[in-house]
Amino acid sequence: MTSATDPNFARPEPPSPVARAAREALFAAIIALGVFGPLLAFRTTQDMQNRLIVETRYGLIAIVVLLVFAGRFLLSLWFARARPEAGPTLGARLSGLVPRSVRDVVRSGLPPAALVALFVYPMMIMSLTGGSGALKWIDNFGIQILIYVMLAWGLNIVVGLAGLLDLGYVAFYAVGAYAYALIATKVIPATFPGLGVWAFWICLPISGILAAFWGVLLGFPVLRLRGDYLAIVTLAFGEIIRLVLINWTAFSNGYEGISTIPRPSFFGVPFNASDTGFAATFGLEFSPVYRTIFLYYVIVCLALLTAWVSNRLRKLPVGRAWEALREDEIACRSLGINTVNTKLTAFAIGAMFGGFAGSFFAARQGFISPESFTFMESAVILAIVVLGGMGSLVGTALAAVAMIGGTELLRELDWLKAIFGRDFDPAQYRMLIFGLAMVAIMVWKPRGFVSTRMPSAFLKNRRAVSADHVKEGQG
Repeated sequence: MTSATDPNFARPEPPSPVARAAREALFAAIIALGVFGPLLAFRTTQDMQNRLIVETRYGLIAIVVLLVFAGRFLLSLWFARARPEAGPTLGARLSGLVPRSVRDVVRSGLPPAALVALFVYPMMIMSLTGGSGALKWIDNFGIQILIYVMLAWGLNIVVGLAGLLDLGYVAFYAVGAYAYALIATKVIPATFPGLGVWAFWICLPISGILAAFWGVLLGFPVLRLRGDYLAIVTLAFGEIIRLVLINWTAFSNGYEGISTIPRPSFFGVPFNASDTGFAATFGLEFSPVYRTIFLYYVIVCLALLTAWVSNRLRKLPVGRAWEALREDEIACRSLGINTVNTKLTAFAIGAMFGGFAGSFFAARQGFISPESFTFMESAVILAIVVLGGMGSLVGTALAAVAMIGGTELLRELDWLKAIFGRDFDPAQYRMLIFGLAMVAIMVWKPRGFVSTRMPSAFLKNRRAVSADHVKEGQG
């Protein structure tokens, strides 16, 4: 019998890169067949006699499986030579293809360039599409994304900095929206009707204060909870708020919602076609695009205010207490930090920015109902924060652009009918494609888009904290 130490012992040769790539590609194709097979291979339709029949589409599922096999094979073959036994992640390999000097320039110049692009975006869209075509791009791809950026930055204080998992953040969003709607439609017309054009600017701080108050009310019962238990309680809180809005019809009008909500004015100048409107005051031809552009800059300022306050608070003692609470609550208490006040301030400040965003949402829509504040909204906002990574403001903004902008772009999938036929319905696969993209991103970047962060306190040199020192899902 020969042993492994015998010089004549023949060790089995490792598989070649082609064989390894083929094996990985085959495994990926089998998974794709199991996932997409029931969804794509069969389709139910009605015949001429109104009977439900099943149609088979084996050609479509074969194309999908072949594409998955070819893509995985080429990807595995591309990285086969540079892959050690415990090699780097796919994100590290892709980033390694870019020179370090180029990456440093991009990282240092990205925030200022993004800020400039943020302010010139409406003018750029106006010059490219014209007045009527700009409404869709400014509203759906500008205002809509910035609302979620602001919501994610508010939740980032609770989840990213303080480490408190909140699944009911949409409740504060709803409080802000209904606070503005009720005050602007009932309180102000009944008491001070002359302040109607100033309703948004009066109700904006009130909505934030009321949302912060409800944030404190939520914080008190959950002071001793963390992790999954905290998530369950916050989820219940969000559902309680939604059910109250549905059933308390005398207060919220139930499912019918609240309509005719006053739109924001240009500091007292309404956006209408009257002689005292915005267009007539500034000698312009009346167009609805002016109000959309104004709303865009309002949400830009609110989002930047949220980012500035978050950065300033993080450098203050309360921000350092949040990060200490996130890392280890027991050690935080042993250092004499008041964890009660720390948790309550995180909930209150995060809820305040959610109230601001809710007030703006109600003013932008002109109509709100409980259907706008379901659990899916909280899930999307939390997914943006997790996808951004490690409490990073830049990463959260990139995740919001990817998720909300990607969802809007996936609505424009009619060109797929030219590939799969006229009977192909792209709307049925929009969320499937979106979900697969999210899974791929989390496999590629398991700690989010920005996996490092700059420390708020340092001894001599300010060095970035690597994600390798943080567990996945922690901070």
